Amino acid sequence: MMTTTIFPGRYIQGYNAIQRLQKLIPRYGTRGFLICSPSAFENVLPSLRESLGDKVDIVAEKFGRQCSDEEITRLSEIAQQEKCDIVVGIGGGKTLDTAKAVAHGMKVPVCIVPTIASTDAPCSALSVIYRPNGQIKRFLMLPKNPDIILVDTKIIAEAPVRLLVAGMGDALATWFEAESCMVKHARNMTGMTGSMTAYTLAHLCYETLLDHGVAAKTACENNVVIPALEHVVEANTLLSGIGFESGGLATAHAIHDGLNALDATHAYYHGEKVAFGTLTSLFLTDKPTEIIDEVFSFCESVGLPTTLAELGLEGVSRDDLMKVATIACSEKETIHNEPTPVSPDLVYAALVTADAEGKRRQG
Repeated sequence: MMTTTIFPGRYIQGYNAIQRLQKLIPRYGTRGFLICSPSAFENVLPSLRESLGDKVDIVAEKFGRQCSDEEITRLSEIAQQEKCDIVVGIGGGKTLDTAKAVAHGMKVPVCIVPTIASTDAPCSALSVIYRPNGQIKRFLMLPKNPDIILVDTKIIAEAPVRLLVAGMGDALATWFEAESCMVKHARNMTGMTGSMTAYTLAHLCYETLLDHGVAAKTACENNVVIPALEHVVEANTLLSGIGFESGGLATAHAIHDGLNALDATHAYYHGEKVAFGTLTSLFLTDKPTEIIDEVFSFCESVGLPTTLAELGLEGVSRDDLMKVATIACSEKETIHNEPTPVSPDLVYAALVTADAEGKRRQG
């Protein structure tokens, strides 16, 4: 059996890690093109310029808020005019996806600097391309993962705590989806079977959340960095990134896609919806009671949603939930990586049961 595991070229994490850019950029290029989210442009770039001084030649441009073909073209033209030969993305998911796409088109290295730890997207060989109106247009599958991931936990600790918790929700799915793929010998994001390394890292991701999630949240609430926060940021970003890409996806992300079809969920983060997808998967795949209790308890302890009402779906109709279930079971969805039978009716039943269990525990 052939297996595949893919990794970013280099992963660096720590307090004030962004200061390492002054040594990293010259290792990969002579002139850096910095694509900064509006927030990073205002709050991160000034001190970064000061630390770089005249040691590193850079050009900085503010991201236009949408990872669209139009924005990728605009930024690429500036980078080429300025003769930049390494792209650095600083910000959230759309900023980073844009930086990856720009670097891919220019055939130059890319350094990813996430300012939040809300998803595992920074490590992936993927950019989600949107239309200017915000609708998803296409997925750009990249030939390699980013050359550098640079995570400054001082910056992460100063971001809203809800974003860190959402990242835990995304990471929570990693082991359960990878485990399903492992049992079924299902394909990962490369189209091949995952490796022992990928599955082991996916399980470490889950254990890290259980052991350090609450303390990490407390630290972030107080804008400080402790080892527990470092551990969870690494789980949210690196372990979950390798785990999903090389281990594989299953029910939780398919449920997320179904929930996205309901307008009421649009105010909620990716990881919050994925977390409820994980809870749903526990009943769909007939997990033992102790595992169900463990996962619900974790979600409650860090503030992840355990009911549909916490995703804006108070009193949701049967028809709407069947819509979620039907989309989740679409032909190309990852739910078919489960080793157990799936159907819209079974997914609907699992959604209802997960919601009822969440309500029971709250009551």
